[in-house]
Amino acid sequence: MPSVSHRLNILWDITYLQIMSEGVNVRFKGELKNFIESRIDVSAGLYNSTSEYIRDLVRRDYEAEEARKWAWLRAELKEGVDAAPSDFKALDAESIIQKAREQRGAHAF
Repeated sequence: MPSVSHRLNILWDITYLQIMSEGVNVRFKGELKNFIESRIDVSAGLYNSTSEYIRDLVRRDYEAEEARKWAWLRAELKEGVDAAPSDFKALDAESIIQKAREQRGAHAF
Protein backbone atom coordinates (compact mmCIF):
# COMPACT_ATOMS: atom_id res chain seq x y z
CA MET A 1 0.00 0.00 0.00
CA PRO A 2 1.44 3.44 -0.91
CA SER A 3 2.42 5.72 1.95
CA VAL A 4 0.30 8.71 2.91
CA SER A 5 3.02 11.00 1.54
CA HIS A 6 2.97 9.15 -1.79
CA ARG A 7 -0.83 9.38 -1.95
CA LEU A 8 -0.67 13.12 -1.23
CA ASN A 9 1.83 13.53 -4.06
CA ILE A 10 -0.51 11.69 -6.43
CA LEU A 11 -3.41 13.91 -5.33
CA TRP A 12 -1.24 16.99 -5.96
CA ASP A 13 -0.46 15.75 -9.49
CA ILE A 14 -4.16 15.19 -10.25
CA THR A 15 -5.10 18.61 -8.85
CA TYR A 16 -2.35 20.33 -10.82
CA LEU A 17 -3.61 18.81 -14.06
CA GLN A 18 -7.05 20.34 -13.48
CA ILE A 19 -5.88 23.97 -13.76
CA MET A 20 -8.13 26.49 -15.49
CA SER A 21 -8.80 25.93 -19.16
CA GLU A 22 -10.43 29.31 -19.84
CA GLY A 23 -8.53 32.27 -21.21
CA VAL A 24 -8.11 35.61 -19.45
CA ASN A 25 -7.23 38.89 -21.14
CA VAL A 26 -5.21 41.53 -19.31
CA ARG A 27 -3.85 44.84 -20.57
CA PHE A 28 -0.84 46.65 -19.19
CA LYS A 29 0.09 50.27 -19.82
CA GLY A 30 2.98 52.56 -19.06
CA GLU A 31 5.75 51.39 -16.78
CA LEU A 32 4.25 47.95 -16.23
CA LYS A 33 4.02 47.35 -19.97
CA ASN A 34 7.63 48.53 -20.43
CA PHE A 35 8.80 46.30 -17.58
CA ILE A 36 7.06 43.25 -19.05
CA GLU A 37 8.48 43.95 -22.49
CA SER A 38 11.97 44.21 -20.96
CA ARG A 39 11.53 40.68 -19.61
CA ILE A 40 10.79 39.31 -23.07
CA ASP A 41 14.09 38.51 -24.73
CA VAL A 42 13.39 36.44 -27.80
CA SER A 43 17.08 36.44 -28.76
CA ALA A 44 17.99 34.82 -25.42
CA GLY A 45 15.17 32.31 -25.81
CA LEU A 46 13.53 33.20 -22.50
CA TYR A 47 10.00 33.94 -23.67
CA ASN A 48 8.49 34.29 -27.12
CA SER A 49 5.67 36.62 -26.11
CA THR A 50 4.15 38.66 -23.32
CA SER A 51 1.47 35.99 -22.91
CA GLU A 52 4.08 33.31 -22.40
CA TYR A 53 5.81 35.44 -19.74
CA ILE A 54 2.57 36.17 -17.87
CA ARG A 55 1.49 32.51 -18.04
CA ASP A 56 4.83 31.51 -16.53
CA LEU A 57 4.45 34.05 -13.70
CA VAL A 58 0.92 32.91 -12.90
CA ARG A 59 1.91 29.24 -13.12
CA ARG A 60 4.82 29.78 -10.70
CA ASP A 61 2.59 31.69 -8.29
CA TYR A 62 -0.06 28.97 -8.50
CA GLU A 63 2.53 26.25 -7.89
CA ALA A 64 3.96 28.14 -4.91
CA GLU A 65 0.50 28.56 -3.37
CA GLU A 66 -0.38 24.90 -3.93
CA ALA A 67 2.97 23.81 -2.47
CA ARG A 68 2.28 26.00 0.59
CA LYS A 69 -1.15 24.40 1.05
CA TRP A 70 0.20 20.86 0.68
CA ALA A 71 3.06 21.64 3.10
CA TRP A 72 0.51 22.85 5.64
CA LEU A 73 -1.60 19.70 5.17
CA ARG A 74 1.43 17.43 5.48
CA ALA A 75 2.48 19.24 8.69
CA GLU A 76 -1.05 18.84 10.09
CA LEU A 77 -1.09 15.12 9.27
CA LYS A 78 2.51 14.36 10.28
CA GLU A 79 1.77 13.47 13.90
CA GLY A 80 -0.87 10.95 12.86
CA VAL A 81 1.18 9.53 9.99
CA ASP A 82 4.21 9.06 12.23
CA ALA A 83 2.22 7.67 15.19
CA ALA A 84 2.56 4.08 16.26
CA PRO A 85 -0.56 1.92 15.90
CA SER A 86 -0.73 1.69 19.70
CA ASP A 87 -1.22 5.49 19.85
CA PHE A 88 -4.63 5.20 18.20
CA LYS A 89 -7.88 4.77 20.07
CA ALA A 90 -10.59 2.48 18.74
CA LEU A 91 -13.86 4.33 18.07
CA ASP A 92 -17.21 3.17 16.86
CA ALA A 93 -19.53 5.29 14.77
CA GLU A 94 -22.59 4.82 16.94
CA SER A 95 -20.94 6.22 20.08
CA ILE A 96 -19.64 9.22 18.13
CA ILE A 97 -23.09 9.92 16.71
CA GLN A 98 -24.69 9.56 20.14
CA LYS A 99 -22.18 11.97 21.70
CA ALA A 100 -22.81 14.50 18.92
CA ARG A 101 -26.59 14.23 19.50
CA GLU A 102 -26.11 14.80 23.22
CA GLN A 103 -23.89 17.84 22.61
CA ARG A 104 -26.34 19.24 20.06
CA GLY A 105 -29.18 18.78 22.53
CA ALA A 106 -27.23 20.54 25.28
CA HIS A 107 -26.64 23.55 22.99
CA ALA A 108 -30.12 23.72 21.45
CA PHE A 109 -31.99 26.99 21.65
